[in-house]
Amino acid sequence: MPYRTFLLLLFAMNAFSQPFPVSERSREVTVKMTESLKSEFVTSGLKWGSTVFIRIFKEPKRLEMWIKNGKRFALFRTYPICHFSGQLGPKTKEGDLQAPEGFYEVTPAQMNPNSDYHLSFNLGYPNAFDRAQKYTGSYLMVHGKCVSVGCYAMTDAYIEEIYTLVQTAFEYGQKTVAVHAFPFEMTTQNLANYDTHPSADFWKTISEGYSLFEKNAFPPRVNVKRKKYVFK
Repeated sequence: MPYRTFLLLLFAMNAFSQPFPVSERSREVTVKMTESLKSEFVTSGLKWGSTVFIRIFKEPKRLEMWIKNGKRFALFRTYPICHFSGQLGPKTKEGDLQAPEGFYEVTPAQMNPNSDYHLSFNLGYPNAFDRAQKYTGSYLMVHGKCVSVGCYAMTDAYIEEIYTLVQTAFEYGQKTVAVHAFPFEMTTQNLANYDTHPSADFWKTISEGYSLFEKNAFPPRVNVKRKKYVFK
């Protein structure tokens, strides 16, 4: 086989096997961000391409990027959330302007390199729990800019880093990225402060997943049985 033909075939195979959608914008961003992020990984003692995990807190408007380091996860960076719409509490229906709370998984297909909000990825709402409650809604994202209708808006600068880290994890073989979204840090005191809130029972349930990660520095397995979250 001529060398040129081989190269064209190899390129076609790589394009066909690409695990996530790409655009000129996403290519430019990931090329721009990779070198500096790689350097920070080295400084932090982390391996480039390691498994990533994301936690979101509506209060105090914070997104955490965790990186697998051995048998535990290490906090790599905390990003301020520029804006989310709605109040504390889960999203329950289309048009309620609420940002989701709960346990979500992002697959490569949920990456959106052509977003109207610079770059974005879909959280996967409604998940199995949401569907069991007959909650409705769609296209709930983590994205750039600083406007939101049920999403988490991170600004263009921060979504470029976040998007690059998530895409790199997919490139290195991660199948799904877990995203755990909470109203606040699920401490005993915070839960007590909101014990009369309409979402108090839901928050007590999801606090178990929060506590397991706090204890083990490793995301728990999350399933839904009898319309409730269960954790391992």
